[in-house]
Amino acid sequence: MTTVVVLRLPLDTDLSGFVALLQRLRVPHRVAEEGGQQVLFVPGEELAEQVRELYSRYPQGDAGTQLPRPQAPARESFLVQLWRSPVTALMLVSTFIVFAVTLAGENFAAIRWLSFVDFRIDGERIYLTYLSATLDSGQWWRLITPMLIHFGWLHLAMNSLWYWELGRRIEFRQGSIGLLGLSLLFGLASNFAQYWWAGPSLFGGLSGVLYGLLGHCWIYQRLAPNAAYRLPPGVLVMMLAWLAICMTGIFELLQFGAIANAAHVGGLLTGCLTGLLGGMLARR
Repeated sequence: MTTVVVLRLPLDTDLSGFVALLQRLRVPHRVAEEGGQQVLFVPGEELAEQVRELYSRYPQGDAGTQLPRPQAPARESFLVQLWRSPVTALMLVSTFIVFAVTLAGENFAAIRWLSFVDFRIDGERIYLTYLSATLDSGQWWRLITPMLIHFGWLHLAMNSLWYWELGRRIEFRQGSIGLLGLSLLFGLASNFAQYWWAGPSLFGGLSGVLYGLLGHCWIYQRLAPNAAYRLPPGVLVMMLAWLAICMTGIFELLQFGAIANAAHVGGLLTGCLTGLLGGMLARR
């Protein structure tokens, strides 16, 4: 479903009351700055007509009365959301397929072809090669594919849920190609950061990409506020607090497994940088 322009208004027009009204009515929308004007978008022409009519009646919004709601569903079905977010869906499907093929991270014969560097297992020992040797053999896909590997159901569930939440926001705001490019960039940056910090090691997961998406939405929203990137206040605090806790080494101490902290930090910093660039361009 394509987005439709509802209103084009001068920058000095206060849309905050009307936007609050749309949020209260759970009407999907976004506001962007284009050509020195505020532009309000909604998905679909039918909904656009209803929102125009609503604006003609309540341009300042109204928080004190129960207003008639546009005849659009408050929540789209799961299949409709999948259709509108093809890259988000494709990434998750790819992750699930890899999870099945690698037997939840237990099939090292399959993991070997997707890890950042090649390795072999001899008894209880694992021998990893260096990145230069891996790239010399032409296995460039390894720079990206570790983000598809997950070790265990909890690892997969947490990363999938967050990618679904953040990926759809970016795909709605910046398009499918934008989300694909950012995901590949954050995967590349987080994988290199982990290798640079820890050397040859076995790691995987979408966590580094997720922190990149989080940093992108965070900084972008501060520079060019829009409804798509407006996260609940506690989300950012929780994610950054979780990153800080992981960096203490408590999980390794409790023998819950190693955490790829460098991948998280690398993804977050890269996401903040893309958010800075994207937000500055959106403001202009």
